[in-house]
Amino acid sequence: MQTHSLPNDVFSSKYSLYGSMLFKIAMVHLGNKSDAEEAVQEAFIKLLYKAPSFVDLEHEKAWVIRVIINICKNLTGSLWRKRVVHMEQIEAYCSSAADAELVESVLRLPFKYKAAIHLFYYEDYSVKQIAEALRISESAVKMRLQRGREMLRIEMEED
Repeated sequence: MQTHSLPNDVFSSKYSLYGSMLFKIAMVHLGNKSDAEEAVQEAFIKLLYKAPSFVDLEHEKAWVIRVIINICKNLTGSLWRKRVVHMEQIEAYCSSAADAELVESVLRLPFKYKAAIHLFYYEDYSVKQIAEALRISESAVKMRLQRGREMLRIEMEED
């Protein structure tokens, strides 16, 4: 295992580049600020000490997104997280009450749909980029987007 160490200025630039995006991904998956901050911190520790050599910035970005999604998946898999869904402080990250309601609906989606919906609509990833980040086929991404949208539509109609 190769260990990488980044000087402070490189770390700062990486944090500026990815920090906000990773926090948003974590908030959508985890639903509360403290868990999201913990996930982002863990992702940056992995970037500092366990990152492979990257071909380019897109490769690095895809890798760090995969890492944050895996961290969130691990956190949501714990017994406590399965029983409790935190919706606190969502309004602070939304521009309107309708946006907050939509984000809360996305948070309630099963993990595999939530990841695809977030990357597609909030991070503007293409189906191909999502497939690469999640290590699934493009048709699987399209199916997850379709099913996720259908679940959201049904839930929004019930409200």
